[in-house]
Amino acid sequence: MKFAPLLALGLLFGMVAPALAQTATGVWTHAFTMNGDPKYPADYTHFDYVNVDAPKTGTVRMGDMGGFDTFNPILPKGEAAGGLGLVYQTLMTPSQDEVNTYYGLLAQSLKIAPDYGAVTFRIDPAARWHDGEPVTAEDVKWSFETLIKLSPNSAQYYANITKAEVTAPGEVTFTFDQTGNRELPLILGQLLVLPQHWWEGTDDKGNKRDINQSTLEAPMGSGPYKLASFDAGRTITYQRDPDYWGVNQPTQVGANNFDQYRIEYFLDLTVEFEAFKGDQFDWWTENQASRWAKAYDFPAVADGRVIKELFPQDYAGNGVMVGFIPNMRRDKFKDERVREALNYAFNFEQLSDTLFFGQYQRINSYFYRLPFASSGLPQGEELDILNSIKDLVPPSVFTEPYTNPVGGDSAKLRENLRQALTLFNEAGYTLNGTKLVDAQGNPFTFEILLNGATIEPVAANLVANLALIGVDVTLRSVDSPQYINRVRSHDYDVVYSGWSQSFSLGNEQRYYFGSGSVDEQGSQNYAGIADPGVDALIDKVIGADDRDTQVAASMALDRVLLHHHYIVPSYTLSNSRIARWDRFSHPDPLPEFSSGFPTIWWYDDAKAAKTGGAQ
Repeated sequence: MKFAPLLALGLLFGMVAPALAQTATGVWTHAFTMNGDPKYPADYTHFDYVNVDAPKTGTVRMGDMGGFDTFNPILPKGEAAGGLGLVYQTLMTPSQDEVNTYYGLLAQSLKIAPDYGAVTFRIDPAARWHDGEPVTAEDVKWSFETLIKLSPNSAQYYANITKAEVTAPGEVTFTFDQTGNRELPLILGQLLVLPQHWWEGTDDKGNKRDINQSTLEAPMGSGPYKLASFDAGRTITYQRDPDYWGVNQPTQVGANNFDQYRIEYFLDLTVEFEAFKGDQFDWWTENQASRWAKAYDFPAVADGRVIKELFPQDYAGNGVMVGFIPNMRRDKFKDERVREALNYAFNFEQLSDTLFFGQYQRINSYFYRLPFASSGLPQGEELDILNSIKDLVPPSVFTEPYTNPVGGDSAKLRENLRQALTLFNEAGYTLNGTKLVDAQGNPFTFEILLNGATIEPVAANLVANLALIGVDVTLRSVDSPQYINRVRSHDYDVVYSGWSQSFSLGNEQRYYFGSGSVDEQGSQNYAGIADPGVDALIDKVIGADDRDTQVAASMALDRVLLHHHYIVPSYTLSNSRIARWDRFSHPDPLPEFSSGFPTIWWYDDAKAAKTGGAQ
C-alpha cells in the first residue's frame, strides 16, 4: 500500500476489526476499501470535508530542496520535478477522512473477481488528456507495462500481477498470480496513467519522444493543472486548466482551488528558511526542533502575518521507522551484534534534553503509530505464526521484548557503551589502545551518509559516543542529487533514512525488506536484508485471509525485524509543525487524516490584503 501519523489505539482497532475488505466482488462498484464499507455511496457528489463554494483564484507558492532535471514521472533516475501529481492522475484516489478507501477518478468503477484473482477497471468516458483525446484502457495497459519495465521498485510492488489486458472497450483487466490478496485492487488503483499516444509521438521539433529517457519537455496529462513555465532546477509554475475534464467529478469538487501552483527550489535549508521569512514562498514544514522553538521571532510572526500551527491530521494515517541504517552489503555489518552495538551508542535522551526541546518520541517499531506494532512477548496468533517458522527467526523473539537502550545521564551512557563494547568483543573486535580493531588489526571505521546538514547534530551524538569505545566514524553530508544516486546504488556504509507505512501493509514490504529487492538498484531495501524468516513473514502479511491474521503476521514481522537490529531507531513527531503566510483559508473541520494543504485550501483575498499579496 502507498505510504502517509493518530487516533487512540482502541479506535484504530475498532476501525479495522472486521474482514480485511468488504468491497463487493463480482459487481461494478464506485469505491474500494480495506476497512468495512466505503463512507460515500455511489451517488455522492463530493467529500464531506471540502468547501464546494471555495473561490478559484490566487497563487500558492511552495519551497523544496534540491532541483529537478526531468518531467518524466516514472523514470527511476534523475530528479523528477515536484508537482507532477497535478498533471498526471491515477485510476482511483483516496478520501482524506477514511482509512485505505479509494474512489474512482480516471476509473469510473471497478469489478473484483470473487476470488480476488483479478480486477477490472472501467475508464470514465468523460476523462480527457489535455489535448482533448480520451483517456483509454489502452493507456492504462501501456502505463502499467512501461512502469514495471523501467522501475525495479514498481516491478517488485506489482510482482503479483501477471497480465494487463484490454478486455472490452474502455475496460482493462489485471490478472494476479494468486487469489485472496485483497490489497492488489487497491494498489492498482494507485497506478499513474500516462498518455501513450503522446509519449509515442513527436515533439514540436519533430523529434520522437522516448519514455526511457529524461525530458524537460512540458508534460501532457489529464490532471487539473498544466505546466505553465519553469527554470530548470530552480522554479516551476503550474496553471489550473479551465477545461479540466474532472472539475465536477465528485473527488475533485472543492479541490484544486488555486489558479497557480509554484515551486521554488533551494540548495541549502538555511537559505530556504530565510527565503520563507522573506515571503518568497508561503508554506514551511519545520523539520528542526531547535528552529521551531527559537527561530520564529521575526516581525511577520509577531504581527500575525505568519502563523505557526501544529496539525495532528498529517500523522493520523501512517506509521514510520526512521534512523541510522547499516548496509549489510558491507561485510562489517553482517554480524547482528555489531548492528546492535550501534544502538547502545545512540543517546536519544540526551538529544531530547539538549537539541529536541522535548518535541519528539523515540521510535520502537517498524509500524510506529499503527496497530501492527509489536510489544511485550508474542501471544495468540502472532505466537503461532512465529512458531511455524521458529527455525528461521532469532530465538530472542520468544523470550525478550524489544526495547531501545535508555540513556540520558553519564552513568547510563557508560553502562550502554560498556554493553556496546561487549557486543563488539563477541563479534571479534577488541580495543588496541584507543582503537577498536578486528583480529587482523584493522580498525573498525565507517561513514554515515546524510542528505544535507539537518541530521548532522543528531549523527554527531552517535559519532562522539562510538569514539569513546574506539570506533572512528565520519559524517558525509552531500547534496540531494549525489545523495539520491548513492542511495539508489546502495553505495554507503550507514545511511539515515527509513520507511513510511500505512494501515494496509502489503507488497511494498517486499522492496523494503524482501530478499528479492536486495540487489535491485533503487530498491528501498536500504539495509540489504535477505533473510528467509523475514521473507516468510512478508508472505504471511500479504496473503492473510482476514484482518486479525494480517495484524498478527505484521506484529510478527515487526518483532523479527527489530530483533535483527537492522536499524538504530531515531525519533518522530505526533504533529506536523507548519508555518504559513496567512493568506489562505481551509474547511473547518479539516479531514481526519490530512491537513489537506494545498489541495482543499483556498486563497483568501481578505487575509491576503492584510498580509500582503504573494510576491
